[in-house]
Amino acid sequence: MSSVGANYSETRARFGPRKTFFRRLETLIKFLFFLSAFFSVIITVGITFILLKETIAFFQSPEVTLREFFTTTDWSPTFANPKFGVLPLVNGTLIIAIGSLLIATPIGLLTAIYLSQYASPRARNIIKPILELLAGIPTVVYGFLGLFYVTPILQRFFPTVEVFNAASGCIVVAVMVLPLITTLCDDAFSAVPKSMGEGALALGSTKFEVIQKIKFRAALSGIAASIILAMSRAIGETMAVTLAAGQSPKMTLNPAESIQTMTAYIVQISKGDTPVGSTSYLTLYAVGFVLFVITMTLNIIAKKLVLRFRILSV
Repeated sequence: MSSVGANYSETRARFGPRKTFFRRLETLIKFLFFLSAFFSVIITVGITFILLKETIAFFQSPEVTLREFFTTTDWSPTFANPKFGVLPLVNGTLIIAIGSLLIATPIGLLTAIYLSQYASPRARNIIKPILELLAGIPTVVYGFLGLFYVTPILQRFFPTVEVFNAASGCIVVAVMVLPLITTLCDDAFSAVPKSMGEGALALGSTKFEVIQKIKFRAALSGIAASIILAMSRAIGETMAVTLAAGQSPKMTLNPAESIQTMTAYIVQISKGDTPVGSTSYLTLYAVGFVLFVITMTLNIIAKKLVLRFRILSV
């Protein structure tokens, strides 16, 4: 017993200081994680507070009413006779978001099906990194590509297309959100238990039937969440739509015409030509708050869908 006690004392003496050091290091790391989370919350609350405060100041102006802001279709806050109907900006934002999703969703979904169900490991290792590279291209580059390459191609087939047009903006934003849809849909398909597909194959189903009737339905919540997150990303896009779609706020559904999104208008006001503190300047915060509410709502919906997807896949 004495030898055992001596060995224990020797081991404790040797590793005791090291154990104390790692405990202190772990405490420090926990504190740093807490600070990161704390500052994230503080920054979010601060941004929300500033947006809300300046938005309230905007609506306290005698030139603006809630009814005009949310129901009228004229937006010209910097003109001599200003109009403050935000619907043209919302219209332009939704055209870009919905149009880009109509292009990116089928391509991204089919690509995800191929990568998760049909592609060989070699093909997957080649295609997926290439798709993920699209997410690393600066958005301003997409805007220039849309303006100088996509628009001339569209004008070759449709001469009525304007230099700045919604169709070009939809195409470049679709390319931008394509990696997001593909990656999330691929993860959704991969999370479906293999036993479900193997059981269907054992009963005589074809691989296409397994994908259509089993895996697609099981991954539906994850697919829906990826589409909503991609829509949130498209709504928040700035430079690409500013350069490709233009800065003409109007109520139109014609993709050949120039439009203006909420983010493009924020860029316009942020250039510094509008006097600080004026009603026109405060529209920056009012439009930003509307954009914030739309994006936050989409993120909440996506989070609930992802949670439901995880519960169903367990």
